[in-house]
Amino acid sequence: MGTNHLTMEITLNHYLAVGAILFVIGLIGVITRRNLIIIYMSLEMMLQAANLTLVAFSRFNGHLDGQVFVFFVITVAAAEVAVGLALIVALYRLRQTTQVQDLTTLKF
Repeated sequence: MGTNHLTMEITLNHYLAVGAILFVIGLIGVITRRNLIIIYMSLEMMLQAANLTLVAFSRFNGHLDGQVFVFFVITVAAAEVAVGLALIVALYRLRQTTQVQDLTTLKF
């Protein structure tokens, strides 16, 4: 007896849909959350969604340009994480909170 195997090819549209979903989740996190750490993680999720779309376009076009660009973006993002977390830690030490509404005025 023959077996029916359904094969599904993953296309560029699938990767773009996942990237768009990740970007929207990150955007919703930035807009709705009040904690600096959650907002920062949401921003990083948006950055990774953009990286996913760059790699997908690069893969499906047969060029390495997008993948090389993502390599540099990830390198810069590592430095950004260090600086961003340092700022969050400094604000926490100063104000003893990571809630955005408590940090709206940066006067001493």
